Amino acid sequence: PYTVFFNPEDTKSFEDDISGNFTGVGMEVDIKDKVLTVISPLKDTPAYKAGIKSGDKILKIDDTITNELTIEKAIKLIRGDKGTTVTLTIYREGEEEPKEIKIVRDVINAPTLDTELRKDGIFVVKLYSFSANSTNLFRSAMKEFYKSKSDRLLLDLRGNPGGYLDAAVDMSSWFLANGKPVVIEDSGNGKEQDIFRSSGYDIFNDKLKFVILIDGGSASASEILAGAMQDYGKAILVGEQSYGKGSVQEVVEVTPDTILKVTVAKWLTPKGTSISEKGLTPDYKVEITKKDVTADKDPQTDKAVELLNNWPK
Repeated sequence: PYTVFFNPEDTKSFEDDISGNFTGVGMEVDIKDKVLTVISPLKDTPAYKAGIKSGDKILKIDDTITNELTIEKAIKLIRGDKGTTVTLTIYREGEEEPKEIKIVRDVINAPTLDTELRKDGIFVVKLYSFSANSTNLFRSAMKEFYKSKSDRLLLDLRGNPGGYLDAAVDMSSWFLANGKPVVIEDSGNGKEQDIFRSSGYDIFNDKLKFVILIDGGSASASEILAGAMQDYGKAILVGEQSYGKGSVQEVVEVTPDTILKVTVAKWLTPKGTSISEKGLTPDYKVEITKKDVTADKDPQTDKAVELLNNWPK
C-alpha cells in the first residue's frame, strides 16, 4: 500500500520532508486500517499547538472526505502556504462526536533532540525525530551523559514518528557490542535476510540503568531502536503499545526529478518479532488519561523515574 510514484512536485516535497524543513502543520500521518490517522504531531508546531493527538482519525481535510485519498494526496491537501488555514475534521477515540480543528500553516523546522539532567541525577534525552542531523546530536547527548557521571538514562521516544534507518542503527550502537544485529530486513519469498549490525561504540557497562518511553506515536526508526534495546535486555520499555510501522521503503530515481518509492521488505527486531504486526509491547504498560492531561501529570515519566531510582535487581 505504500508503493507510489512521485512526480517532480511530489519529489521536491518528499526531499523537503526528509530534510526536516517544510511548510505545513507539522504532523506525521499514515493510513491505518484504511483510515487517515495521525501518527504524531511534532513538538511546538501548529498541529501540536492546536491540540492534535497521536491516534486522531482525520475524516475530512477542509471539504474533502479522506476515505478515498492516498497518503500523498492527503498530505498535499494538508500542506499549503504559510499563513493559510486548513480545517481538519477529527474523530478521537472516547469522544462521541467528530470535531473541527482549524490550523494555520507555518514553516516547520522539525525539532530533533533535547537533554536535561534532573535534580535526582537522571539524565533525560527527548528525541523527536530521526532526521538528517539526529546522529550527531545523539552523539553529543551521549557525551554529555557520560560526563554527567550519571548511571541512569531516560530516553523519551513518545510521539517520535521515525526517519532515517541509519540513525536508529547508529544510536543503538552506543549500547551494543560490535556486530550485534540491530534490525533485520525480511524481503520474504525465501530471500536471504539483510541484517543491520551495531558499530559497537558500546561505551556503557552493565551497570547502566536505562528506560525508554514509547507510545502510539512511536513509529518506524523509534521502534527499531526501542525493539533492539528490549530484545537484548538493555532497556526497560514503559508506556503504551507503539504504532507498528515496520515496512521498508526504497527510493528509486526514475528521472533526475522523479522517484518511485517501493515497499521492499518488513522490519524484524533482533529476535525476529515483526514490528508491523502490532508494534512493540512495553514491559510496563502505563496509560495517560484525560484526567492526567488536565492535571498536567505524566504517569509514564513517573513510572520510569521510579524504576530508575529503584532499579530491579
